[in-house]
This record gives sequence, structure tokens and C-alpha cells, in this order.
Amino acid sequence: MKIVKTINVPHPFPYQGSKRGIANYILPYFPSDVKCLIEPFCGAGAVSIAAAAHELAEKFVLNDLNKPLMDLWSEILDRSSVLCDEYERQWYEQQSDPKAYFFKVRDEFNKTHNPHQLLYLLARIVKGSVRYSSDGQFNQSADNRRLGMKPNTMRKNICGVSALLGDKTTINSVDFRQVIKNAKENDLIYMDPPYQGTSFTRDRRYFNGLSYEEFVDTLSCMNEQNLSYIISYDGITGEKIHGKPLPSGLHLKHLHINAGRSSQATLLGGNHETIESLYLSPSLVCRLENDKPAIKQLKALEQQEFAFA
Repeated sequence: MKIVKTINVPHPFPYQGSKRGIANYILPYFPSDVKCLIEPFCGAGAVSIAAAAHELAEKFVLNDLNKPLMDLWSEILDRSSVLCDEYERQWYEQQSDPKAYFFKVRDEFNKTHNPHQLLYLLARIVKGSVRYSSDGQFNQSADNRRLGMKPNTMRKNICGVSALLGDKTTINSVDFRQVIKNAKENDLIYMDPPYQGTSFTRDRRYFNGLSYEEFVDTLSCMNEQNLSYIISYDGITGEKIHGKPLPSGLHLKHLHINAGRSSQATLLGGNHETIESLYLSPSLVCRLENDKPAIKQLKALEQQEFAFA
């Protein structure tokens, strides 16, 4: 059972690894006084969108090192109508030969990094599973069984996201440490970095890698600054463990969330469920314990989450 009331929340584009499906398990760990929600590895920004829909933060910062992705985000928030018109044009242009059209757009995108083209590609690839070559070229193929989200549905989602985040959000494409450097004690940082071991595989699921050691060092500095943060990091799919847990020396509260059937397992014909780790910083735990509006909801959630530990 989900603790946060389920409401219809728009999503801007399909994106593998998005926390859209488990956002309602993450939101109850938000203090009641979040000034700014910061996502240093935003991807599809599912947690920020859900938090905005539930009015859990006043401002938002979305960041990702994938510059074309953040250019797309800028279009979503600032020029949503033009973006939707361009998506509709491409969707109809593909009709005579969708496969050839996809490869044409992909080739053009790798030269221009046009955000309109990226939106089309994201809508067409298998399960939103983005892949890059070793030299940073978008190289995923299309799901030729489908033509991508219909234009009217895409317009509804894009305009919905723009309405929720548009005038409240800052867009960046910098190293995650630069974004965190500006965080204040009354902000909340949600981090969903790449799983360990997936950043530099042959098919490159992610645009840039992140070493375990540098991430742990950054978390230690964040603790010294009394910053509140939530991390989705390691996990288990079936019998496969994704990376080692974060060290006990960071004094993080470690919870588990049943994320349901793995999209990657689905791609490979499997039926494994994923158990994701959720880590809370010491400052966040202290903040929640002194946050009377959040205490009752937090205790109710923990009784369920610990069942997965």
C-alpha cells in the first residue's frame, strides 16, 4: 500500500531507471519545510515532478551531466508548446517508414543535439533504455513494434510538467558536486546516481560515470555541512546485487523499497523484481524526528519498509 495519496502525475518522456513507479514511497521522507528540492542526477525528474504535484517543495533544481537531456528539459519548461508541435510533426512524418525515419533522426541528433529530436528518440526506443557509444553517440535502436507516445498524450504530459515546474525550477548541466555546493540546511537533495558497474559497460547506459569512492567522499562532506539528503543507490534484482552498500561510517539510515518488476529483466525476457535501497542522511533523520507533521506518516511507512530489510 502506498502511503502518499496517489494522484495523476504527468511524466515528460520514457526513461529507464526513472523513479516514477516508486516516488510515492520516497515522498513520505520529505520534511514539511523543504525550501528547495535538488536533483543532481535528475534524468526524467520523476521525484521532483511528484513532489511538485504534492506541493512538497517551494523551488526545484534539476541537474544532469547529459547536456542534451537538460536542453530538452529547458524546452519542456520554457517552450513546451513549440516542443510539442515539433514532436507531433516528427510523429506524423515517420508514418511511411518508421524504422528508416528513426535512424535518420538519430543520425541528425548525434550531429546537432536538437532537443526536439531527442524527445522523439526517447519516445521510440525500447523501454526508454538510453544507450551511448564510447564516444558519446546515442546508439540505441527503436522499438519497431510501436510508434511512440501519441502526440495528444505527449502534449498533455509535457504541458502538465511545465505547469508544475516551469516558474519554480532552475536547470543545470554541471558536475553534481557543484549543485550540492549551493544547498542550504532547509533544502532537500534527492540523488539517484547510476548503479555501480553500469557506467562504463560496453553499451554505456549512462552519459557519464561516477566512482564509488568519490561519491562516498562527497557524502561525508555533505554530512559535515548538515545537509539533508535521500539516496537511491544500490539494490537487488532477483539474485543479482547492484553494487555494494554505502559504508556504515556515513551513519545513514538504510531502508528497502520493493520497486516491482525490473524493466531490464523485462527486456531480457525475465520476471525478476527489484528491491531498491533508500538511504537517509543523519541530518534528514534528525529533521524528521523533530517535524511533528511528518512523524506519524514516517512511522507508518517504516513499519512497511523494514519488512523488506
